[in-house]
Amino acid sequence: MMPAAKLLYTAKTHTSGGRQDGISRSSDGRLDVRLSPPGGTGGGTNPEQLFAAGWSACFEGAMEIAARKRKIDLPRKCVIDAEIDLVLDEGAYSLRARLNVSLPGLDREIARGILDDAHQTCPYSKAVRGNIEVTVALI
Repeated sequence: MMPAAKLLYTAKTHTSGGRQDGISRSSDGRLDVRLSPPGGTGGGTNPEQLFAAGWSACFEGAMEIAARKRKIDLPRKCVIDAEIDLVLDEGAYSLRARLNVSLPGLDREIARGILDDAHQTCPYSKAVRGNIEVTVALI
């Protein structure tokens, strides 16, 4: 019998108006954003930008764990450029994603192994696996 999963955190937000001049606020007040459509003239962000920011931050944490298991320090100047595409194909909306990762100073084979391990363990990567097209590139 497997032990029960341990809940670590629950994010709570309240959103109204959607991506058309909406707002979204977290229950703790740390997030308070205006929403607007992608490419629109509104002054807010959009769900794709929020998803890109959350996924890339989480992915970097997964890379840190993967590097630690290899007894390697991640370069201080590592960066992730996340790109989330909103796609309309035959009347249906979907997402596509690219994580472009720079790990300066690391051997490419070692860096690729870290990325592959991180992509297997990152909760965001797990959530989209098999659901959207994802490219994790070492740049």
